[in-house]
Amino acid sequence: MRAVASRSRRSVLAVPGSNPRFIEKARGLEVDAFFLDLEDAVAPLEKDGARGNVVAALNEGGWGGRVRTVRVNDLTTEWTYRDVIAVVEGAGAELDCLVLPKVTGADQVRWLDVLLTQIERANGLEVGRIGVEAQIEDARGLVNVDAIAAASPRLESLVYGPADFMASINMKTLVVGEQPPGYDTGDAYHYVLMRILMAARANGLQAIDGPYLQIRDVDAFRRSAGRTAALGFDGKWVLHPGQVDAANEVYAPDQDDYDHAELILDAYEHATTVRRRGAVMLGDEMLDEASRKMALVVAGKGRAAGMRRTKEFTPDEG
Repeated sequence: MRAVASRSRRSVLAVPGSNPRFIEKARGLEVDAFFLDLEDAVAPLEKDGARGNVVAALNEGGWGGRVRTVRVNDLTTEWTYRDVIAVVEGAGAELDCLVLPKVTGADQVRWLDVLLTQIERANGLEVGRIGVEAQIEDARGLVNVDAIAAASPRLESLVYGPADFMASINMKTLVVGEQPPGYDTGDAYHYVLMRILMAARANGLQAIDGPYLQIRDVDAFRRSAGRTAALGFDGKWVLHPGQVDAANEVYAPDQDDYDHAELILDAYEHATTVRRRGAVMLGDEMLDEASRKMALVVAGKGRAAGMRRTKEFTPDEG
């Protein structure tokens, strides 16, 4: 199982691989991660040229500490194997992950794992370093999501693809990310999101929400992101610079919660190692092992987002 918790994916920017101008603009955005897209954002006649753009963009650098990924075409097309070979042979040392779209079964992830291993060995790259993100975009993928999540040690995240998924189940709407007409109670996507989240967490993976297509409605994007952040998702795909700050804010803890989580960890550490107690008071709050686990989640998200604590623990607090 890969140690991926330290990779922050609050905001994951989609960048068309066929558009050098968009690629250059992406370098200046404060996103946690990006994917250079060879799939839906690239017309069929532009696929070959887009591979060259993507390789050049990765090798040119300038991406800072962002997670560097490429989305290849799905395995029902004739382009996927050449996508993988061209990108990894051309820029494998500058690549963190490949995104495999429209995954419907564990065998597809294993196929990518085997191909990556062969390319890495042939090109002197560290075997197993390049990760995989599996995009769940239809009913078959959701039904098989547990097997998909356990398919390869390269897996780092499961990504929800809302538009294709809504089409695959014949959902009666054309607005991605909003409730379908007539669904006036609860959340029509709750089951889908929780299935993906449970499979991800059971296998030590991150869970990433898909894009919100009404790109200029930042308030609506924030509401959509807030629902999945509340469930425990780690981040969301962004399609426009205006969505970046909202994603970074929504998927990180606020400062007070982050400070409190760090204080809980300090207080519990002091209680169990210095006082040798299994429970401790922090102000009026009783802390135990379950409290520590909850605090680890919030503190981990804050640290991954680069947050700095503003309050320090003193033994008198415990």
